[in-house]
Amino acid sequence: MTLGLIRRELVRHARAGGLDEVAVFNFVLAVNEITTNAVRHGGGRGRIQLWREGSALWCQVKDEGPGITSERLDETLRRKAGHIGGHGIWLARQICAGLHIETTAGKGTRVLITCELPPGKQ
Repeated sequence: MTLGLIRRELVRHARAGGLDEVAVFNFVLAVNEITTNAVRHGGGRGRIQLWREGSALWCQVKDEGPGITSERLDETLRRKAGHIGGHGIWLARQICAGLHIETTAGKGTRVLITCELPPGKQ
């Protein structure tokens, strides 16, 4: 599946979950950043799983790449303005309800993204 097809499926899934258009955009943007990282840095491919549980939409992205350095996992790290690339994890953390990363050097990375559903859609 291509990243474009993944984005379209994310939109469908997020709308079906009851997110408004701003929340759909943010969810898709965050997941796109993480899936792009999986392809670019995680060996060229990964696995994605989407589901709804409780009051949230969930997305899990896994790859079998070299893992993420501690510098990139630093929650306060933000690249300087004008720098190309390296903003994906930081950005996803800013626009999602939750972002959890498990990474092991040489054994891959698992990222779990959560997006809260609006009241009345839970």
